[in-house]
Amino acid sequence: MTLLERNADPMSNLTAMGLILPAIPPSPIGAFCNLREHNGCLYVSGQGPIEADGTAHIGRVGLDVTAEEAREHAQLVALNILAVVRDHLGDLSRVGVILKILGLVNSVPEFDRHPFVIDGASELFHGVFGPDGVHARSAFGVASLPNRITVEIEAILTVIPKE
Repeated sequence: MTLLERNADPMSNLTAMGLILPAIPPSPIGAFCNLREHNGCLYVSGQGPIEADGTAHIGRVGLDVTAEEAREHAQLVALNILAVVRDHLGDLSRVGVILKILGLVNSVPEFDRHPFVIDGASELFHGVFGPDGVHARSAFGVASLPNRITVEIEAILTVIPKE
């Protein structure tokens, strides 16, 4: 994957990467919303590896799922995060920077490649937003995630104000 500069349109960068955003972001599975905007920041709730048809990627990394498969799932989660943001803002051109992501990997206790897995999302954000997509990050393993999904990621982004 070639990392593109920010001067290009984020949607054009996605297209150049051979990726398509889901038409509709996944719905929350509890008593919360997908996103809150406050003081110029977007707080995106944890998203999972949900395909456009609603299929969820499930299993424990290191047992049912390989690290490479989970990395692809993390990329899908990043696409779902961007779908949530686009749904809220109307497009991705108003995203300022990706400030931070938190990545959770449903893994066996012996698994230690959490950063490798979450890099699937980090590299996508860098590819879409160039240097503005490089973010602070935490990545760690957990004993389980909702509905047995493989990866969950939340994000904090800034918004460019409307002119």
